[in-house]
Amino acid sequence: MTTDTRRILVTGTAGFIGFHLARLLLEEGFRIHGFDGMTDYYDIRLKQRRHAMLLQNPNFTATEAMLEDRDAFDAAADAFEPNVIVHLAAQAGVRYSLENPRAYVDANVVGTFNVMEAARRHQVQHLLMASTSSVYGANEEMPFRETDKADTQLTIYAATKKATESMGHAYAHLWNLPTTMFRFFTVYGPWGRPDMALFKFVDAILEGRPIDIYNHGEMWRDFTYVDDLVRGIRLLIDAVPQRPEGGVVPEGDSLSPVAPYRVVNIGNSDKVRLLDFVDAIEEALGRPAIRNYMEMQKGDVPATWADASLLMRLTGYRPQTDVREGIARFVAWFREYYGK
Repeated sequence: MTTDTRRILVTGTAGFIGFHLARLLLEEGFRIHGFDGMTDYYDIRLKQRRHAMLLQNPNFTATEAMLEDRDAFDAAADAFEPNVIVHLAAQAGVRYSLENPRAYVDANVVGTFNVMEAARRHQVQHLLMASTSSVYGANEEMPFRETDKADTQLTIYAATKKATESMGHAYAHLWNLPTTMFRFFTVYGPWGRPDMALFKFVDAILEGRPIDIYNHGEMWRDFTYVDDLVRGIRLLIDAVPQRPEGGVVPEGDSLSPVAPYRVVNIGNSDKVRLLDFVDAIEEALGRPAIRNYMEMQKGDVPATWADASLLMRLTGYRPQTDVREGIARFVAWFREYYGK
């Protein structure tokens, strides 16, 4: 194991992606301080179990508080003095944003502002923040490229994430704060969120309940295995954006001409039809699903598909876990964890 002396503050370490990222960084010898609000958006016991596993490593410490609590976040950052901040905490979920939009403004906009202020005060070497493929909204030309316009968000969730991208650019420009935003594409894998389709489908099929398949299954997603995603984040930590000389940006790069700021897709560079996704789940479980075909739900998009060539150019890495292999790994974890 290599040892890296950098101190990385990671928000959302009790969450699905934050847990996996923290575990990877700890394996590489980084010192990690986690910050998580332990909200009850889904089963808090899953979050507590993830944090308990991380706390077994002496290089991991944590603060439990809401991101909107500026004093709490400032206190954690001041005590830890991070070299790098990776901001993953957010109010997630496209559909829940239809029911409780204020939660998204509080956590995603106000919370992110608190993170950026701390990054500015501590003059971190690199601020990395999570966005989402949902910011592409009504865009129809695929695969989605970071240089495409993204002005037609369809949900408050997506709108708050696009707002944080704009806020991040302003801070990068004003304070010369190296900032990378990454856009995630349908992340899945062990320790996943119970509100995500894979978790809900596996649970329902094992219990003999029907599963809801929107748009009659004619939807496509760029499913990204969580280990691939966090490997991409890890490599991007070292790909620190620099303000370009003379404002000249290489072709295909999303680097800002006026700030050390970049947006990067992290996806599998492939789109999988929802019906094929369900077929793979049935194969991994060895039993058929009871399928309830439904119309498209408000705020959903028919397809997402990442162009991940910029990630490859910056890091030499491309996510490539096949969706059947990833689903099989999730099913194995699910059955062991829940004893089903």
